[in-house]
Amino acid sequence: MFSHVMVGTNDLEKAKSFYDAVLGKLGLGPGFQDRHRLFWMSPTGVFSASLPIDGQPASCANGATVGFRCESTDQVDAWHAAGVAAGGTSIEDPPGWREGPTGRMYLAYLRDPDGNKLCAMHR
Repeated sequence: MFSHVMVGTNDLEKAKSFYDAVLGKLGLGPGFQDRHRLFWMSPTGVFSASLPIDGQPASCANGATVGFRCESTDQVDAWHAAGVAAGGTSIEDPPGWREGPTGRMYLAYLRDPDGNKLCAMHR
């Protein structure tokens, strides 16, 4: 359904370091920079972080979450640990199983250094 997801950043170097760490745990190689944007590409889509093109500061979207699919609970835990080590902030409950209307999921939540809310999920 989605071709790409892009979040805003105010610091390309910090964003690259953070996302190289967390996306590396999902099997993606280091991102690359194109002008004012960073890209991480996979066979199923693209994730990007960008300086805002309007020149205003980037801000996180209230109520928004970017979710990453994981192959195992170990991969979720590794993603979360890499994010915290790379300057992210652990939020909500610790990584673990949750029950919801769509079934049982293993989840972990982070905010990146710019405040964007991220989730790693294994079903």
